[in-house]
Amino acid sequence: MRCPYCGEIESKVIDSRPADDGERIRRRRECLSCAKRFTTYEIVETVPLMVIKKDKSREAFDRQKLLNGLMRACEKRPVTYKMLETAVDNIEQELLNSYEREVTSIHIGELAMQELKQIDEVAYVRFASVYRQFSDINTFMDELKDLLNKRSQKRE
Repeated sequence: MRCPYCGEIESKVIDSRPADDGERIRRRRECLSCAKRFTTYEIVETVPLMVIKKDKSREAFDRQKLLNGLMRACEKRPVTYKMLETAVDNIEQELLNSYEREVTSIHIGELAMQELKQIDEVAYVRFASVYRQFSDINTFMDELKDLLNKRSQKRE
């Protein structure tokens, strides 16, 4: 950190503590050249996660929007709000861990379907039917057959 008095780059930290809001760290420093003290504030840099939608438009990732979609799929199902929050946490964490700043809505939908498949199969099929835009009953039946095949393979 450059000294505001003499311009020297080298300084040492004398004291660190959280700032008023808890979102920043206040640091007292002492210049190694002129020995004057000054205060700096350190904040976490956040870069928003952007979602590329099917029409190629972009919008900021909205956790609540994802949670609402999962809640609609789980309506009248034995799925708790806590389970859905955990699913959204898992999806959000996976997206943030990828270090990609732009992610497609298709990828988010796939992650949501993976989570729902583990939570409730009926909710998974509901979500998939809207997400994948099943055009006819045959497409819907294919998805159900695939789900039943995977279920029977697990039992064996």
